[in-house]
Amino acid sequence: MISIRQRKGIQTAEISEDYTAQEENVKLEDKLPSSCTNRRLWKILSFTIGGTVALCIGLLTSVYLATLHENDLWFSNIKEVEREISFRTECGLYYSYYKQMLQAPTLMQGFRGLIYDNKTESMRTINLLQRMNIYQEVFLSILYRVLPIQKYIEPVYFYIYTLFGLQAIYVTALYITSWLLSGTWLSGLLAAFWYVTNRIDTTRVEFTIPLRENWALPFFAIQIAAITYFLRPNLQPLSQRLTLLAIFISTFLFSLTWQFNQFMMLMQALVLFILDSLDMLPAVKVTWLYGIQLTGLLLVCILQFFNSMILGSLLISFNLSVLIARKLQKNMKTGNFLNRLGKLLLHLFFVLCLTLFLNNIIKKILNLKSDEHIFKFLKAKFGFGATRDFDANLYLCEEAFGLLPFNTFERLSDTLLFYAYIFVLSITVTAALAVAFRNLSDSTSQQSMCKMGKYTIGLKPETAYNLIHTILFGFLALSTMRMKYLWTSHMCVFASFGLCSPEIWELLLKLIHLYNPKRICIMRYSIPILILLYLCYKVYQIYAKRAPEEVHALLRSFGTDYVILEDSICYERRHRRGCRLRDLLDVANGHMMDGPGENDPDLKLAGHPRFCEEVKKNLPTYTAYFTRVFQNKTFHVYKLSTNKVHRRKEKKSG
Repeated sequence: MISIRQRKGIQTAEISEDYTAQEENVKLEDKLPSSCTNRRLWKILSFTIGGTVALCIGLLTSVYLATLHENDLWFSNIKEVEREISFRTECGLYYSYYKQMLQAPTLMQGFRGLIYDNKTESMRTINLLQRMNIYQEVFLSILYRVLPIQKYIEPVYFYIYTLFGLQAIYVTALYITSWLLSGTWLSGLLAAFWYVTNRIDTTRVEFTIPLRENWALPFFAIQIAAITYFLRPNLQPLSQRLTLLAIFISTFLFSLTWQFNQFMMLMQALVLFILDSLDMLPAVKVTWLYGIQLTGLLLVCILQFFNSMILGSLLISFNLSVLIARKLQKNMKTGNFLNRLGKLLLHLFFVLCLTLFLNNIIKKILNLKSDEHIFKFLKAKFGFGATRDFDANLYLCEEAFGLLPFNTFERLSDTLLFYAYIFVLSITVTAALAVAFRNLSDSTSQQSMCKMGKYTIGLKPETAYNLIHTILFGFLALSTMRMKYLWTSHMCVFASFGLCSPEIWELLLKLIHLYNPKRICIMRYSIPILILLYLCYKVYQIYAKRAPEEVHALLRSFGTDYVILEDSICYERRHRRGCRLRDLLDVANGHMMDGPGENDPDLKLAGHPRFCEEVKKNLPTYTAYFTRVFQNKTFHVYKLSTNKVHRRKEKKSG
């Protein structure tokens, strides 16, 4: 927990405060039952509303993504073979195994066809359940065959709706994580809104449905939410056991469904290692989490017919090394600052050497060389030498495995997400550095700091975990674009938590000498609400007086491909002047309203005509950005030109 306490003049303050507190307790003794009851009722009401909103927004996101997929491909209006062709490259390969299991005469024959597969690789028979993460297709095919749903839903729809349903779980888990960190469900609502409005950078499920990450990331989000709750102090034994079960199940499912699970969990293990070394997490809970990672991965290894790549992973070697080092170096967290820092560096060096040693031993015993191309790829990617390895160069030439493009931050900034994230990150990093320095210092230096009247800062364990998590996964996303979806979704959680956190605002306001409990309450609720209103105010600018290039840039920042204009909104007459949607937009943009009537003196004439009216005239300045593809008496549908096409047009005109 982040807190600031003034240590000067403790004795006098404590005596007076205790005496006052005793008097107040006597006076309020009769009022306690009613106040406790009211507080309990308020918590129940808040939990009910927050939980309902979480479920609703998760379902709405799922429906929204499914609708985008339908509108993009007209999925319900094309033939079965065309639907299957829409699953391109590896996506089609994964779906083919689902279809293969459905077409098998019996489930046992379907299993046998996967275990002894001679179609995927020419002239070779391979075990697909060992080589690929396709247990989700197996499970889904069994479910489809067992349940009495064949008459009501086609196999392809059962498949894609399952994945869109997982997106509902994903968004709900992000919502809950932010809620747990901040203490208010408003934070979860903002996180979910940011996730949807930044859809182009937070998910690609609607056009790459069968990809392994679309199966895995919802379980990863559940795991983070469960860990966030598990790291809270003073959990009841039953709550702790149930949370550990949730962490184990989500870790297992995440590991089972994605081939990159080892690298993601290695990053997670590094988060735990850093925080444990700095004494910012309870050591017992960290040990439990290390054990869950090992158990989950070993169970996946068994299900994948003892896949040697799992046994030879760095994660298993690292976790074993950390547990061994902690047993051998029991007195690491004692001594003064320099002494502890030296021990910490020695501990880090010992763990690193032991990890490499164990990993090499395991690989030699198993005669494992199948993952060498990954290390060659990493070596070449970070400039430690070129490689001629085919597999490594295949990854290096893929844009998805390149650096994160700079325009990603432009899109994230358009929704204020990136600005909020940097703001919260800077405050929490400052607090974390202060806590790390304090933990590495001895008790004598802490007492001298107290006597000098300096501030002491604390950081909640769950906040510290999510802070280091977002930093490490941020570095991963910057270096490898495909991994950005791990970072950007958590960015929504972390930014929304900070804006709604009383501890963050308390720390900031005290540092700038503006602390006031009421001011904290105002800040943590008003700013998120204003951001939510801003996000809503921006999908409506198509009905304002804006230049075509401005509207185009705004819509593209949300990943929009098509825009639907409705005449009943553009020419609305139901409401009086000043309450029509176009009037609200004009006033918000500082423009005079249409029609007879008064305007505020500071409003000015717009520099451009109303977009929804002018785009229908097919003028060159508009057709360069928008192409009409459909119209009737009420609706007009326009396709947005891509940035690349627009640049070509600019070059030609130049």
